[in-house]
Amino acid sequence: MNKKNMKISPFANESESLNLGNLTIENRKDRISIYGSIDITRDRDGLRQARILKALFDDILTALNSGPLPDKISVNPAENVENPFAD
Repeated sequence: MNKKNMKISPFANESESLNLGNLTIENRKDRISIYGSIDITRDRDGLRQARILKALFDDILTALNSGPLPDKISVNPAENVENPFAD
């Protein structure tokens, strides 16, 4: 994945996602979901991955600090819908 695709706008939309190693970061308007795993190796690739993660968390903190926040939000579980393409 090129560097251009390694950035999201935290809490801005429901469509951005990125993968770094086996780590998946999904953007939502009310949360950022991060799951999977990543090995930060002591080499140039590890440095690149660490910088991407740092930039991501810097962007998340900037978004969180940009205005007043509630003490806690309610996160609704994902809704299952019937597959419109199923036979």
